[in-house]
Amino acid sequence: MSYDLEQENKEILARYKDLISNTYRTLDEENNKLIRKAFDIALDAHKDQRRKSGEPYIYHPIAVAKIVATEIGLGATSIACALLHDVIEDSDYTYEDLKKIFGEKIANIVNGLTKISIMNHQNISVQSENYRKLLLTLSEDFRVILIKIADRLHNMRTLESMAPDKQKKIASETVYIYAPMAHRLGLYNIKSELEDLSLKYNNPEVYSEITEKLESAKENRERYIEEFKTEVSERLKEEGLNFTIKGRAKAISSIYRKMLKQGVSFEEVFDNYAIRIIYKSDAKNEKFLAWKIYSIVTDVYHSNPSRMRDWITQPRSTGYESLHLTVLGPDRKWIEVQIRSERMNEIAEKGVAAHYKYKEGYKQSSDDRNFEKWVTEIREVLEQQQNLSTSELLDNIKLNLYSKEVFVFTPKGEIKILPTNATALDFAFAVHSDLGMKCLGAKINGKLVPISYVLQNGDQIDILSSQNQKPKSDWLEFVVTSKAKSKIKSYLNSQKNQLVEEGKEILQRKLRHAKINFNDEEINKLQKFFNLKTSQELFLKFQSNELDVSSLRKYIESKNVFNNLLSRFRKSPPKNVHFEEHKEQNLDMIIFGKDEEKLNYSYAKCCTVIPGDKIFGFITISDGIKVHSDNCPNAINLRAQYDYRVIPAKWVNAESFKNRVKIEIEGLDRMGMINDITTVISGSMGMDMKSMSIESNNGVFTGNINLEVKNKGQLEETFKKLKNIDGVSRVRRLQS
Repeated sequence: MSYDLEQENKEILARYKDLISNTYRTLDEENNKLIRKAFDIALDAHKDQRRKSGEPYIYHPIAVAKIVATEIGLGATSIACALLHDVIEDSDYTYEDLKKIFGEKIANIVNGLTKISIMNHQNISVQSENYRKLLLTLSEDFRVILIKIADRLHNMRTLESMAPDKQKKIASETVYIYAPMAHRLGLYNIKSELEDLSLKYNNPEVYSEITEKLESAKENRERYIEEFKTEVSERLKEEGLNFTIKGRAKAISSIYRKMLKQGVSFEEVFDNYAIRIIYKSDAKNEKFLAWKIYSIVTDVYHSNPSRMRDWITQPRSTGYESLHLTVLGPDRKWIEVQIRSERMNEIAEKGVAAHYKYKEGYKQSSDDRNFEKWVTEIREVLEQQQNLSTSELLDNIKLNLYSKEVFVFTPKGEIKILPTNATALDFAFAVHSDLGMKCLGAKINGKLVPISYVLQNGDQIDILSSQNQKPKSDWLEFVVTSKAKSKIKSYLNSQKNQLVEEGKEILQRKLRHAKINFNDEEINKLQKFFNLKTSQELFLKFQSNELDVSSLRKYIESKNVFNNLLSRFRKSPPKNVHFEEHKEQNLDMIIFGKDEEKLNYSYAKCCTVIPGDKIFGFITISDGIKVHSDNCPNAINLRAQYDYRVIPAKWVNAESFKNRVKIEIEGLDRMGMINDITTVISGSMGMDMKSMSIESNNGVFTGNINLEVKNKGQLEETFKKLKNIDGVSRVRRLQS
């Protein structure tokens, strides 16, 4: 392929100037020289490299640096690191080279980014350790993570040049780890865009459908927002307030989540856009003006008290501050209104990076402490949970990434922030690990409660403890914080290890008396004989005396019998023995991989697959290839964690295939409704209805129907006809 190098050089320079134009107002001459030096090194390092799209590679670090500068709001050091983030990995420049040119701080940040980048190319089961490294960099220098998020955002924005299976892998990993991380760092706009772009590649049909509907509703939305502005602006101006009012559609991924959670169509999601009122204020009057605007808005429009959220009196642990209310706006439609100062808005958009800009004159120290406390907790969890799988590790971490929060008080009146559904035991661990380990119960607002009590906003908690108390395995059933879980598991594991060692010694002794060698081969045979999964289980059973000398005697007897049979079989094999071949499955329905091979497979139980669905194969450890729908609830996790075991799959000859699908149907009940439904299914569509249950309550019915479906087209046509029945309001397919 030939390239116009002169034109590309002009474009590179134009993009660099665009980056500088967004930073020169806030940075001095020395900082601008630093950015220029970083650009020159990056340009040299990537001079012969191109992206998958064919464009010069240097476009990418310039774009990442611009995101870092304008969308996250970091300074010269971070902008320079963003320009250099792929230099060590992709060129001859080393860590030592960067250290000599830029100093240790920049070299360390770029080195941290290099480690994360290398781990993302590894398709092996060490990903648990790699994600641990990724999160540990947060407590070393949080700029590493912020730049990495910017890098991932630009990669997602330019993902169309990648192969489809690579797109899904990167999109799944993004929504699985990077979007939650952006959320926890307060980068709400970036978090929403990452989720939207992930949906675009993981579920393109849904993404396109919602995008088109938002676009077609744009004119009505803009008219609605203008009407709101007109009515509210006049009142705000009368009070001498300096403000702007913005309207925006909610994130596509957010709308889709509501559709799934509530089981409704796009048209039934009532608050798919929001209005934001941003006002100017000094530090002294900031809170007062927020409530003044709240009062004016609720004078004009009726509000819904149950949907009011005050994040100004008590900010979220991310530092987010805003007043949220839902009002019955123009056209009698509910709409969310967010009220925040310019400072609050910048923190809401640029997250933790914006805190340091507003330290003077504002009470931000508590928010900074919250963030630092969270980072410390993450480090503790990572260091104590070395043996967790990727899934367990991230589940524990994500409890502290995405959770909504509850605010409670210590006996001295200090506020503690914990995830929603946290218990008194979680609170005890949050105060101090030793207090959690010895927790007996608690007094909530003066009343005695068990340690499993779920905390409510405003509770005042006094923990009761005892030196004789020890953590128990059932505690894991109700704690939700990662700190509590990790401490309890760590204690239980240490206790278990001690018992395992005791059991091992007992078994060694018994085998020695029986004149049997203690080795791995013998242990494996013992495991199989007693139907146990691990050697640990075997040792524990001997420690607890569930297995004893008599159990061992049975094993020895069976061993002798087996050996005798085996020797007899070898001497004179029976003449009539023949081996039946397994009947070959119908393998022409799905083909796998780039070579379109016919392989044995079965269908995963976590989702219902019918011909026409988009599918993929997943290679299990012990159960062959499982076929999943692209919309399977586990698809994201499988692609994010085990992409090396995911194989492309597609349908071929599927005409004779039938599969059972469960559908839900709702509407207004009337005489003849069941007859109309069965006429469509069994009559006009000729489908086999395996079961049907319908409940009617005050004139509204809900039904669940199990059908034998031939393919996706047949199911969609059935849905269309069912929706045309008078009184039917909704029909949807249920995943098993």
